[in-house]
Amino acid sequence: MLDRNSEIQTEAARADPISELLMGMRLRGASYGKLRLAPPFGIHFPAAQEARFQFIAAGNVYLQSEGLAPRPLACGDAILLPRGDGHSLVSTPGVAVRPVDSFERTPLCADVCAVGKAPEDAGRTKDVLIFTGRMEFELDTLHPLVGLMPQVMSVGALLARQPEIMPLLAAMEREMATERAGSAGILARLADVVAATIVRGWVECGCGDATGWIEALRDPRLGRVIAALHRDPGRAWTVAEMAAEMGSSRSVFAERFAAATGTTPLRYVAALRMRLAAQWIGRDRIAIDTVARRLGYGSQAAFARAYKRVTGHPPGKARAPSPIPREAPAAPL
Repeated sequence: MLDRNSEIQTEAARADPISELLMGMRLRGASYGKLRLAPPFGIHFPAAQEARFQFIAAGNVYLQSEGLAPRPLACGDAILLPRGDGHSLVSTPGVAVRPVDSFERTPLCADVCAVGKAPEDAGRTKDVLIFTGRMEFELDTLHPLVGLMPQVMSVGALLARQPEIMPLLAAMEREMATERAGSAGILARLADVVAATIVRGWVECGCGDATGWIEALRDPRLGRVIAALHRDPGRAWTVAEMAAEMGSSRSVFAERFAAATGTTPLRYVAALRMRLAAQWIGRDRIAIDTVARRLGYGSQAAFARAYKRVTGHPPGKARAPSPIPREAPAAPL
């Protein structure tokens, strides 16, 4: 028996393509660190493919990143760099910085480690506590949306409209301040929720100044087509079928689609399929022939040709290395 609330939520989401595409959005932490640093300090986080999350649990720091003026962050602040731009957290602007991987690390639990503990003779009241994380967007089909996000997204922009996030931030502060059993794992889960809430808040505020792809989704007729493509990427889509979904002629649909997204409908579908394929093969380790069937290709060879045409390399190159055994050193932060 179907749950009535689920039916209502699904119908509401389909009325808003952005909501439908974001329903399955999650941020999955790849690795985290609990940093305790005594001023003066500077710690640099290199550019990465994953998003980067920073939470200030005690003290004050400055965020430095190319193209931005130094930005003060205080206790309770949380920020997300969705594209993983390189940046530094410093006690004072202009202080020398060290790469995060040069600090000594102590594993606390799976995927979480303690980093850069302050010297024992440092004033304990001056220590700065930071919880940092590398995070993977589990919305690979929405890659264009990630590209439209601002360089830095802050929880501060949400507090007036979503005061319910305050208990989450307070809980993170408490967990960072104590050494209770399981605190590292709890911090990791709280960080995932806070980061995802930051992204959702940006979407609910209209995605800032983002245009193009967002405008396409906000167009009820064109957005309905894009949502259908993401919902069923393995279907043998034709321009005629997409135009029918929009309720227009092929020429009008193709022109409006290209104007909004910057590409043709069939190229969009091909790129969407290959992003999914790379995720399934590399991260989820699904067999290539299974991926080919899921995406509607009649043979593995046909899929391989399409993949190489779009990405420039064969699908086997997307295969991620085998998972690191638990006893191996922690992954880089």
